[in-house]
Amino acid sequence: MEHFNTAPAAEARHLLLTCLRSPRWARRVADHRPYPDLGALLAAADEAAYDLTRADLADALAGEALPALPGDTYAAASTALRAACAAYEAKFGHAFAICLDGIAAGELLDRVLGAIRSRLGNDPEEERVVASEELRRLARGRLTRLAGRAGDRPARSPSVPL
Repeated sequence: MEHFNTAPAAEARHLLLTCLRSPRWARRVADHRPYPDLGALLAAADEAAYDLTRADLADALAGEALPALPGDTYAAASTALRAACAAYEAKFGHAFAICLDGIAAGELLDRVLGAIRSRLGNDPEEERVVASEELRRLARGRLTRLAGRAGDRPARSPSVPL
């Protein structure tokens, strides 16, 4: 946390953009430093994510990619996922976003396909709310993982990101 709290604003924003591709969100989280601990950082990140505008949401969604599937996934399953995502993008005009933290590798494909099918029934406003929540959860998980990796390094390391 110390490095993140004292890093130049541009460096902190760059790191935050790896968690959520919304410049406004990254700026807002970075501008409210210092954070006493990870919990405070996550609370600030959540608050900033709740305030995403349509334009912020579009920026963030543009930075998302399909979740990686296990290497032993059948080609037909990958094709089905690409087709489902294409249908989603055609309907809503943006990439599909889903947080899969805590989901076992063997369940990823079923979870993603089920979520896409379910969310295709949403109207655009309802889906905007769902997508915003998924982005918030993604950012929270990414921040937590970054902090965890930083915590594994020696305290004196100058390259600790958080």
